Amino acid sequence: MADHLDLHTVGDLLHHYPRRYAERGELTRLSDLPLDEHVTVVAQVADARVHTFNGGRGRRLEVTITDGSGRLQLVFFGKGVHKPRSELQPGTRAMFAGKVSVFNRKRQLAHPEFKTLGAESGVEAVEAFAHQLLPLYPACKQMESWQIQQAIDTVLGPAGHEEAALAGLIDPLPDSLREGRGLATLPEALRKIHRPATKTDIALARDRLKWDEAFVLQVALARRRRADAQLPAAPRKPVPDGLLTAFDARLPFTLTEGQRRVSEEIFADLATDHPMHRLLQGEVGSGKTMVALRAMLGVVDAGGQAAMLAPTEVLAQQHHRSITEMMGELAEGGMLGGAEQGTKVVLLTGSMGAAARRQALLDLVTGEAGIVIGTHALIEDKVQFHDLGLVVVDEQHRFGVEQRDALRSKGKQPPHLLVMTATPIPRTVAMTVFGDLETSVLDQLPAGRSPIASHVVPAKDKPHFLTRAWERVREEVAAGHQGYVVCPRIGDDAGDEGDASKGAASPSPEDEAEKRPPLAVVEVAEQLTKGPLSDLRVEVLHGRMQPEAKDDVMRRFAAGEVDVLVATTVIEVGVNVPNATAMVIMDADRFGVSQLHQLRGRVGRGSAAGLCLLVTDMPEASPARARLGAVAATLDGFELSRIDLEQRREGDVLGQAQSGVRSSLRVLAVIDDEEVIAAAREEAAAIVADDPELTGYPELRTALDALLDKEREEYLDKG
Repeated sequence: MADHLDLHTVGDLLHHYPRRYAERGELTRLSDLPLDEHVTVVAQVADARVHTFNGGRGRRLEVTITDGSGRLQLVFFGKGVHKPRSELQPGTRAMFAGKVSVFNRKRQLAHPEFKTLGAESGVEAVEAFAHQLLPLYPACKQMESWQIQQAIDTVLGPAGHEEAALAGLIDPLPDSLREGRGLATLPEALRKIHRPATKTDIALARDRLKWDEAFVLQVALARRRRADAQLPAAPRKPVPDGLLTAFDARLPFTLTEGQRRVSEEIFADLATDHPMHRLLQGEVGSGKTMVALRAMLGVVDAGGQAAMLAPTEVLAQQHHRSITEMMGELAEGGMLGGAEQGTKVVLLTGSMGAAARRQALLDLVTGEAGIVIGTHALIEDKVQFHDLGLVVVDEQHRFGVEQRDALRSKGKQPPHLLVMTATPIPRTVAMTVFGDLETSVLDQLPAGRSPIASHVVPAKDKPHFLTRAWERVREEVAAGHQGYVVCPRIGDDAGDEGDASKGAASPSPEDEAEKRPPLAVVEVAEQLTKGPLSDLRVEVLHGRMQPEAKDDVMRRFAAGEVDVLVATTVIEVGVNVPNATAMVIMDADRFGVSQLHQLRGRVGRGSAAGLCLLVTDMPEASPARARLGAVAATLDGFELSRIDLEQRREGDVLGQAQSGVRSSLRVLAVIDDEEVIAAAREEAAAIVADDPELTGYPELRTALDALLDKEREEYLDKG
């Protein structure tokens, strides 16, 4: 159990809850037995015989039973022969439950459950057996559900005496909270979840156990927030008439209402003497970069430095280019022609030449550079800052928690942290629901941005829809625009970057059934140039091209010298070509919801409306089609992340389930149980405010220690 299900203690076993419950079924007469269904019958043993086979090594017990309406054969094999052989003597009356199958044209039950009936057993006992709820546990090949149930039965002891076995349990919920909310005691909840008499028992038990999970987790987060508030950070207040004022004065447009509001929230956080911990959620193209840049300029005004961490070199270069363009001479501090309030904006990536890199490092350590934009290269040990005041992380789901943490540790005091994302991913949404990050939302698009129409193209059911999709691309190009075609794979198969599969949800059964490999950039580009887009200028872009070749293609696409770019998800983040209006995503079902939303955000960035076509071979009723339908139906990133979360569950809020850590959430579902979570947050906040060390709550402390083993404590710390 320890190896396969990560169950090491009796407590682990008791908190390994049934996944669902089976009912044995109504009582059935032997003459009416339906095939392939679970049945319960009451009958008398007419005959029982043991047969041997395999030269006497194998044994089979055949029992014939009758209830007056018909006869039925039961079979037991191997070690399962002993108990029925001693208990099912001819004349014995018993209840039998199992699945009806056919062998040699006769109906039979193989290895049925049974319970013998004494002469005094009445109708009630028979009914109770027939309607008993049988727990089915999350199991594995090495440990079947019934073996887990046996182990739990051993721990709980005989029916009716469970309270004695559960008496020593540590209950994390304070009595006042439990009684105030009318929740079951822990022993009662555990008894009812493992041995329910009715469905009401299961509901009562689940309500109580959800509270345990939500409350202990909320206490952990409340203590985390309290500790964060105690950490010292340098307040960063922009000086009047400094760099930020000069920047705002040269903006060719006014900020949206949302940008102004969010900026105020951020500047209020930056002015405090503990670290900001804020998530900036904004639709693709809602102007997050502008808000982040103003925050960075404010920190430079206050004498600090700001670092922006981007997931790829392409994106880091693009941010560097757009920020220096927006700042103009303000980005040339200390240089001829630079503005006097200006600062230096440096780029730091892994592929820079040695001389440029040396200069960038020098500018950082002397404080000459107020703003640095870079990739993981910023995290290396030899990168030193003069006074790091703010870290901005772009597209948080591309960065590990450890990487963010390494960058934050470079400040003399913990720097403020701003995380930007266009699609809150499940862990972030979970954390938002659990209330660990302060959230700012940019929900309006700046003036001049256009809506994006999205449609699902069922290529297999309606091939003419796909033909029409290529006509639409040609129409966009004829109108002077450009388009993208995105594929999940590169196609030369030398250790292919399985782009889609990386960010996508785990393969669903219909994906498994779909044996065709995902469509590839190289093949699709060839088919398009020979077929439906033969007279257009089509180019490919993918992650294994040389950096110069990639830059060259992107530059020519941006300059309008390429009509259609056939690419992998390398274009997912930050590529900004306002003239590109159409996107066709091939095998769209192989991408995750967040990825599709990100990709779609590459079109409609100018004044012309965007069009996104999601091409799939999946059948209409499949979950994959439902997922694509949801993406087509809304442009709201929060809504999509909820859909994503409902379909994929939370992973683990306290540590990646992907990293092999078992989820700390067993009965709590982040989306469905928001009310429980919100209520638990209030209760937890009150307790932590009143007793931060939990001196008066020893049981809660013990439960916290069990939840927050070393690994998870660190994970929460890094948050």
